[in-house]
Amino acid sequence: MKKTVSFSKDSINVFFHILTSCNLKCRHCYINPEQHGRNTLGLSTIEAWLGAFAENGAATNIIFLGGEPTLHPDLSLAIKKAKELGYGSITVDTNGYLFNDILSKVKPEEVDYFSFSLDGATRQTNNMIRGEGSYDRCIAGIREAISRGFTTSLIYTVSRDNIHELDMMVPLLKDLKIDRFFIQVIGIRGKPAKSGQTQINRKGLQVSRSEWLSIIPDVAEKVAGLGITVTYPKVFLSLEEPFECAGLVAENYFIFPNGRVYRCPLCEDFPLHSMIFKNNRLVKTEKINESDLFELSIPEGCVMNKIIQPENLSYKSNGTPEYKIACCLLKEEIR
Repeated sequence: MKKTVSFSKDSINVFFHILTSCNLKCRHCYINPEQHGRNTLGLSTIEAWLGAFAENGAATNIIFLGGEPTLHPDLSLAIKKAKELGYGSITVDTNGYLFNDILSKVKPEEVDYFSFSLDGATRQTNNMIRGEGSYDRCIAGIREAISRGFTTSLIYTVSRDNIHELDMMVPLLKDLKIDRFFIQVIGIRGKPAKSGQTQINRKGLQVSRSEWLSIIPDVAEKVAGLGITVTYPKVFLSLEEPFECAGLVAENYFIFPNGRVYRCPLCEDFPLHSMIFKNNRLVKTEKINESDLFELSIPEGCVMNKIIQPENLSYKSNGTPEYKIACCLLKEEIR
């Protein structure tokens, strides 16, 4: 069953970057150390910040990220603290290297998902994007996690470099026995947004609207036919479809080691965070911040999209947009 997942007003999603360091150097990495920090959070800080979002308990989902979160020596203790605080679900996003023997330090009942990133159905494509040896390590990590009883999901970030292999993921996902499959769209932020990138190179990273609409839904249907839940961003709206900003109607928080807390992923390359941790207390920032942008309405849909990656827009001869760009947090789901 395919459905557009409306922004839930009954749940809270906390994306917690506990460090920004990583053993890989993926070409499309969105981490920006200048804006996100270079530090690794201590366990006491992690626990304090977890407590700041734990008030709604079971209604709150926590996702531990990096960098590579399994590089953190205290990740297992952070997971146990989140469980103790009553978080509704706990996910670890990983590149599959699974450092610090993490699978031996936590139990399947403590982690709802280990979510693995793989960006090619073949070694050649994945390793070109993510680094030599990363394909085999990720596959091995998935198999080990499943053999220990953990539930797994897989994230595939679509770009011009790998869209040709998306269909090839169908038999691989079946072989790996993945439970959930997330198709992501590449964003021009972090490494892809560096000043050395020309507009032509930036545009070359993203797939066109026609490619996205002709390939992604079809592959998603095939994967769902295997009994795997598939989630992918809506991305494009017709001019008749209403635009909604998650910043106004949902609760999503993106926490970084320097204390910044964003509500919108597309704002993360800029000091537009609407909240920040000071002395382990979450406080609102002064204007102007991302919250002010959420209130703006333009014919193109998402304001930040037009600011940072206008290459995915197209206009009619009279200057009006041919379509809208949806909020990046609006998803399609097929079960």
